[in-house]
Amino acid sequence: MKIVIVLTSHNLLGDTGKPTGFWLEEFTAPYYVFKDAGAEITVASPKGGQPPIDPKSDDPNNQTDSMERFKEDSATQKVLANTVKLADVKADDYDTVFYAGGHGPMWDLTNDKDSIALVEAFYNAGKPVAAVCHGPCVLLKAIYEGEPLVKGKRVTCFTNDEEEAVGLTKVMPFLVEDELKRLGGRFEKVANWAVLTIVDGRLITGQNPASSGPTARELLKLLQA
Repeated sequence: MKIVIVLTSHNLLGDTGKPTGFWLEEFTAPYYVFKDAGAEITVASPKGGQPPIDPKSDDPNNQTDSMERFKEDSATQKVLANTVKLADVKADDYDTVFYAGGHGPMWDLTNDKDSIALVEAFYNAGKPVAAVCHGPCVLLKAIYEGEPLVKGKRVTCFTNDEEEAVGLTKVMPFLVEDELKRLGGRFEKVANWAVLTIVDGRLITGQNPASSGPTARELLKLLQA
């Protein structure tokens, strides 16, 4: 079982002057779900090397078991510090792709040609594609059989309500929920910060950071079936 996890390389939160990046739990939780299942994992980002961790995701209040484990795990820290360049990742070499969120992907992965091509290549090859929180922004430009990939599919993401709750509605270049709906996605959500993972055929999406581990487990189930 070969899995590629894709993270953002973008580290600035719009024009606020504040840092952003990927959300740490959305990397650590899926990573260990896959690792503990014996998967071979590659971690990639547009620029390669060490991707930016959103400092807010590492607040003392936001610590989770998988994050604690990561802090004691020098081997995985090394993997994260040396991500491969997204342009060098080929769908043929893997069984699936998992996109972590955080606010960073909104600025780079949404429009990244390599990422869009990768999503389409996996999906066209009959392989599952998974994305969590802001990660589903990577689906917005993807086309399947001449239509938006998300059209008619059940999907979720970090919701407008959640974006409002963290005070970043005006900072974002767009809202993922709005765009998924605009493209014909059948959008679903639960209460802010509650866990929601949706499987629609080969497409798996999760609502928020707490949904990242469960989304990874659903992806495993699909691969093992």
